[in-house]
Amino acid sequence: MKNFHTIIQPEPSKNKIGYDTPMLFLGSCFTENIGNKITELKLPVQINPFGVLYNSVSVRNGLEILIDQKKFKETDLGYFNEQWFSFYHDSEFSDSDKKQSLNKINTSIKLATEQLRKAEYLVITFGTAWVYKYLETGNIVSNCHKIPSKEFERVKLEPADIFVEWSNLISRLQELNPKLKIIFTVSPVRHWKDGAVQNQLSKSTLILAIHQLKNKFENVEYFPAYEIMMDDLRDYRFYADDMLHPSKVAVDYIWDQFSKTYFGKETTDIFKEIDKIILARNHRPLNPNTQNHKNFIKKQIENIQKLSKMYSFIDFEEELRFFTKNKNY
Repeated sequence: MKNFHTIIQPEPSKNKIGYDTPMLFLGSCFTENIGNKITELKLPVQINPFGVLYNSVSVRNGLEILIDQKKFKETDLGYFNEQWFSFYHDSEFSDSDKKQSLNKINTSIKLATEQLRKAEYLVITFGTAWVYKYLETGNIVSNCHKIPSKEFERVKLEPADIFVEWSNLISRLQELNPKLKIIFTVSPVRHWKDGAVQNQLSKSTLILAIHQLKNKFENVEYFPAYEIMMDDLRDYRFYADDMLHPSKVAVDYIWDQFSKTYFGKETTDIFKEIDKIILARNHRPLNPNTQNHKNFIKKQIENIQKLSKMYSFIDFEEELRFFTKNKNY
């Protein structure tokens, strides 16, 4: 049968990701779409230690903080709307208690620093080439924290800006961790408040800069998440209700392409077993007191125990606790 859409199938990477491949993900909310799936499948990954970061400068700043092992002090925080916050972090790190905010920030940095030093893959998703510069300091911020817009200047980065700064950063990363490989993606989420033309110009800026980096560094790869969404899934049925974010179906499709690109058969076979556990855990029985359901729970516990022996490098304790708590036989 003739295909009625353009199929984009990235070439399988020669560098495969497995359960012995530590990873660190940073970037836009699309990073979390893929990263959360990887977490669910129990691969060794950490996601967005600074929260969601949309632009290349914020991601670069975050990585430099990890390289330098910076420890945040009270003077590094701002205060607005009864919340202590960091311009380098998303609002999930803000708190009405200054010490609590610092504790969340520094704990996350410590864990991510350790992960970066041992990671074999760093996955970066850029969302936009537009940045906000805080007029008081001249610094580009990761999050405006609802501070009035008049206190910021909105600026669009140029490909050369991104290329130069990231060239220096990648060199530093190579010194820190010579085995590190980097996968860049561009978020398929459309920033419609910029308008159609400016959104496309922004995405094009990011793609051009990334490919310049890919041409310069052997350890840099590009996964075409944006292109898959724009061309392979060229239909509004693949968008969420806001017509800007990919739907679950679209995210799953892009994940499937990512999986084919970076995971080998041995790893995907394990995925299938874990997916069965996830499906069983999400099952909601009409009557949990029936013998049939009790047998179902017992079967899940036995299956998890079996998988724990087969794959001793995967931690199934959370799933075992869940089903053990719900057993009633």
